Amino acid sequence: MRQLRNTRQRQLVLDAVRARCDHPSADDIYLDVRMMDEKISRGTIYRNLNLLSETGEILHVKVPTADRYDARPDLHYHLLCTKCGSVCDAPLSYHPELDSEVAAATGFKIARHRNVFEGICPACQAK
Repeated sequence: MRQLRNTRQRQLVLDAVRARCDHPSADDIYLDVRMMDEKISRGTIYRNLNLLSETGEILHVKVPTADRYDARPDLHYHLLCTKCGSVCDAPLSYHPELDSEVAAATGFKIARHRNVFEGICPACQAK
């Protein structure tokens, strides 16, 4: 793997992801970083989010509404509110034995699995 230099823009993007706990979208990060550097482009934001997730510094969370990003890079599950679109960490440990079971049953070499539980969050239920 090639060595990536740490650019000022990449550090701004990483800091913006780490400053939030709501699993922001790329657009959310773009707006946050634009407050610190008004010349930064969307392309720079997307490129750096992709690099940061590829290097394991952040986690790319794929949900139906829009891709989200998580400062917590370890393997874990997420919850998606189908009403308001909020995303949060699920209070459940990652189950690596599922990777082994699927690999044994299919012949695939499994690297990881992702689970997003969908439902209605407590705030939306209260409305």
